[in-house]
Amino acid sequence: MTDNPQLQLHQHFMREALRIAYEAADKGEVPVGAIVVQNNEIIASAHNMVESLGDPTAHAEILAIRKACEIVQSKYLLKCTLYVTLEPCPMCSGALVWSKLSRVVYATIDHTAGGCNSLFNICSNRRLNHRIEVLNGILEDECTALLTSWFSAKRNRDQEL
Repeated sequence: MTDNPQLQLHQHFMREALRIAYEAADKGEVPVGAIVVQNNEIIASAHNMVESLGDPTAHAEILAIRKACEIVQSKYLLKCTLYVTLEPCPMCSGALVWSKLSRVVYATIDHTAGGCNSLFNICSNRRLNHRIEVLNGILEDECTALLTSWFSAKRNRDQEL
């Protein structure tokens, strides 16, 4: 255990996002969980619902942002942090910027569609009117393990068909 209180807080919230990602996996969704935190309290949470809603935009981040905006009764989430188990894609990264979140914390890099750091750098792009602090690597091993095992099981199921 670390003595760094800020790291402990990030780990605490990422564990909650990971718990929600497991719920997604249990429902046959890509296991990504997201929470929005304001003043060190969770105000919204969501997991991917692309399959169940038949909506390609129903990513965990988008759904959590929508819920949080309802809670704060504003389209802006200033002074809020989004925790998510996988690096947001370009669509979600754009939504983070438009909602004016202060920070995004993600666990693991998305090498195929990352929008925050790996493929694109949308959240801190100086050409946009808002930039978001980006932190990554919090509970990376645990979140990567869930995604890896879920996709491996999905490939095995697909091969059996």
